[in-house]
Amino acid sequence: MRHLLTRTAEIAARYLEALDQRSVAPTPEALAGLAELRQPLRESPRNPPEVLETLDRIGSPATVAMAGRRYFGFVIGGSLPAALAANWLAAAWDQNAGLYISSPVSSVLEDVSLGWLLDVLKLPEGSAGAFVTGATLANFTALAAARHTVLRDVGWDVEADGLFGAPPITVVVGGEVHSSLVKALGMLGLGRSRVTRVPVDNQGRMRATEIPALAGPTIVCMQAGNVNTGAFDPAPEICDRAHTAGAWVHVDGAFGLWAAASARLAHLVEGVANADSWATDAHKWLNVPYDSGLAFVRDPAALKRAMSVTAAYLPQGEHREPSQFTPELSRRARGVEIWAALHSLGRQGLSELIERNCDLGRRFASQLQHGGAEILNEVVLNQVLVSFGDAARTRQVIERVQKDGTCWCGPTEWQGRTAMRISVSSWATREEDVDRSVAAILRAAL
Repeated sequence: MRHLLTRTAEIAARYLEALDQRSVAPTPEALAGLAELRQPLRESPRNPPEVLETLDRIGSPATVAMAGRRYFGFVIGGSLPAALAANWLAAAWDQNAGLYISSPVSSVLEDVSLGWLLDVLKLPEGSAGAFVTGATLANFTALAAARHTVLRDVGWDVEADGLFGAPPITVVVGGEVHSSLVKALGMLGLGRSRVTRVPVDNQGRMRATEIPALAGPTIVCMQAGNVNTGAFDPAPEICDRAHTAGAWVHVDGAFGLWAAASARLAHLVEGVANADSWATDAHKWLNVPYDSGLAFVRDPAALKRAMSVTAAYLPQGEHREPSQFTPELSRRARGVEIWAALHSLGRQGLSELIERNCDLGRRFASQLQHGGAEILNEVVLNQVLVSFGDAARTRQVIERVQKDGTCWCGPTEWQGRTAMRISVSSWATREEDVDRSVAAILRAAL
C-alpha cells in the first residue's frame, strides 16, 4: 500500500506540474486513446500498480486541465494545495460522514466549518447547514426546507403526507433562473414549468417591482451572481416584498455568495442575509476538489424536519448528526477539505482570492475590448461575456480558441446574443495567464 500511494502521489504531482505546458483541452490523439478502455471485464485480477499505470497512461492525457491556470469555463475553480491534500487524506480515512458515531472527526470538522462559513458569508448565526454534492443538491435541500415550512404554515405535513392533495405552492423565479434550481424544483414535485417568471433587466437582475401579488404558500427564488453576467438580484426589495406576504425567500448563490467574504465586494450581497435559505458551491470559489456544495437554512428545525432520518440501528447522540440535515445518509466527508481550505486561507486569503479573480476578469474585459471585441455585460464580478460579431463569427472564434488549447472558454446564449463566456475562478490564475489567453483569443479572432 505504501509503495502504491507513494507512486500515486508522484504521478499526481507530475500531472499538476505539467498542466501549464499542455493544451487545456485534450488533444484528438488523447481522446482517441480512450477507446482502449472499452474492454470486457477481465476474468483474472490485476496488480494495483498496473491498474494505476494504465489509468495514468490513458486517462491523464484525456483530461481537461480544469486544475490549471487557464481554464475559464463553467465557473470552475482549481483545488487549493491544502484542500487537495486534505481530500487525499480523507480518502485514506474512508469515513462515512453520516453519523457522529461513524466518524467523530468528520462531524466535528463539519460543525467547525459551518460556523466559519456562516461568519465569512455573513449569514445569520445559528443557521443550519448541509454539506452536499453541488448547487443542484444544495438548492434541493434548502428548497425542501422551504416546502416544509410554507405547507406547515397552512396545516399540511408534506413529509408525512406528500404532495397528493396538498395546497398548491407558488414558486417565483427570475427570468434568468439557473437550470440547477429549476431541476431541484422538478425533483421536489414543485414543477419545472409551473413557476412564475419575473422579468429581468439588461444584466439579468430580477425586477423586484414586477413581482406579482403574493398569497398563500409561496417560495421566492432569487440569484446572487447571474451565471452569465455575475449580476445580483436586488435582495432588500425582494425580501421585503416576499416577507410582507409571508413568503419564503431562497437565494441561489452558487458562486456569487462568496462576494460577502470581501469587504470590497460585500455591497453586492447587501440584503442577501435577510433571506431564509441559501445555496452555494465550495468547489467554485472556495477552490476545494469536486464535489462540494453547501445549503444553509435560517431555521434549523425546518431543515431537520425536511431531511431527518430515523432507524433503530442509527444511534442519535448529543452531537450534531450530519445525516439529519442532508438528503444522503452515507456520504463522503466533504467537510474535511472545506475545513482545510478555510484554515489555510484565513479571512485575508479568501478575500484576496476572490478579489484577485474579479480583478483578472476586468483585465480580460479591458484587453479584449481594446483588441476590438465587444463586452456585453457590466463586469461586476468574475464573469465576462464577449462577442466577436454575429453568432456564427463568435462561435467560430470559440471553436478556434478551444482547439488552440492555450485556454478554454465556453459559449453561451444570453438575451438574444451568442457570446464567449469567461469565468475566472481559480486560485492559481495570474495576470500573465490572462495576458497569454487574451493573445490567443485575439489571434483566433483574426
